[in-house]
Amino acid sequence: MEDVLEVYTRPYDPKRPQVCMDETPKQLVGESRTSLPAAPGQPARVDYEYVRNGVSNLFMFFEPLAGKRRVKVTERRTRQEWAACIRELVDETYPEAEKIVLVLDNLNTHTPGSLYEAFPPAEARRLPEKLEIHYTPKHGSWLNMAEIELSVLGRQCLDQRLDSAAALAREVAAWERERNEAGARMHWRFDTDTARIRLRRLYPSFED
Repeated sequence: MEDVLEVYTRPYDPKRPQVCMDETPKQLVGESRTSLPAAPGQPARVDYEYVRNGVSNLFMFFEPLAGKRRVKVTERRTRQEWAACIRELVDETYPEAEKIVLVLDNLNTHTPGSLYEAFPPAEARRLPEKLEIHYTPKHGSWLNMAEIELSVLGRQCLDQRLDSAAALAREVAAWERERNEAGARMHWRFDTDTARIRLRRLYPSFED
């Protein structure tokens, strides 16, 4: 926990961008009957029944100090999809960075080993050399600012019926563009001193 909190105290450095990464599934839902549009004196009407069209996955990459985020919609959440997103992060999003300081959850797919399942050894070795990885504790995913940004995405964009991955990608891209243009940042106030007070039960106790 304190390792992640230390990262959040660092000042903005374009050569060492701080990026938080998280992912979430999204159920694709279609209409079982044609919805009726709004009319004078009558709100839009949508049948409560729906059709399940599978699940897509969203990878969130959020740079809180710069107010930038990138959301990638994928069919699944396998090691290969994660590895492809990491290569895109290194080669396309931050190609000029000396190191990308990456904060992410401690999931079994979020490891450099996943890169070796997706790419030849030389490529799998090259990518993590551009990363400075910091994992949140297994029961401390709330420390990941990307999780908070996914919550914003859920409230502002995903609280609607989307029947396909293409529709999901369009809505997410529009939300991402608007949020980036606004430069929406996150001001993190929970620091190590606060953690040692509020979460002192998690620390070992020492007797004089």
